[in-house]
Amino acid sequence: MAGGMVFMAVITIYLGVSEAMVVHGAVQSMSNSYRSYLLHTFIRWDVLGFHLIGALPVIIVLVFVSFAPDKRLLFVALGLLPFLLWLPRGWFQGDAEKPSHAILCGSMIMTLNVTAGVAGPALDFFYIKTKMTRHQIVATKAVTMFLSHMVKIAYFGIPLILACGTGTLPAWWVFALALPCVMIGTFGGTRVLHRLNDINFKYYTKYLVTAVGIYYLCRAAGYLGGVGSLLRECQL
Repeated sequence: MAGGMVFMAVITIYLGVSEAMVVHGAVQSMSNSYRSYLLHTFIRWDVLGFHLIGALPVIIVLVFVSFAPDKRLLFVALGLLPFLLWLPRGWFQGDAEKPSHAILCGSMIMTLNVTAGVAGPALDFFYIKTKMTRHQIVATKAVTMFLSHMVKIAYFGIPLILACGTGTLPAWWVFALALPCVMIGTFGGTRVLHRLNDINFKYYTKYLVTAVGIYYLCRAAGYLGGVGSLLRECQL
């Protein structure tokens, strides 16, 4: 839960936005592909199919559009995303098991993963109030994010390599070292998942991603010159 957000918070300290997007996408692809393998029997392929329908138009648009977010706007977006989970009852409630919602979710996830680098809280918005079990939620989210991260790697990586080569990216051995760490962490997280119940899983998800979101807003406030500047930026 919120691993992608925490990882992005760390690497944006050391890397530029485009480089961070590529590294984040590569490492998270390792994590999500292994998680998909561990939980493959719980994947909801029907939900994923509707996600793909929603994501395809966004992918087509990305072929013709070049976009690299500024770091401070990246932090604002990442900080605000978790608050989707706190929308009052009676407002729009996401439900990934409904085809129209799953299609909208696919479009949102693909857009956010390219513009903000992380889309986990938006996925949680569409999953946390479904009747799906925690295993189905995590497994289906893992496949969704794997595919989304692969698109992100291509979108930011190809122009970056064409312009600068691989010199601005970490050395190959960094990714080689990351692989066993990712597999150990993912395996351990899956064991914890088995010990939780569905109610506690959804409860902890909401509070954990919100805490990480608040951290991002604090970082954004620093980049924007204080809380007052942050509020003025949001109003604009």
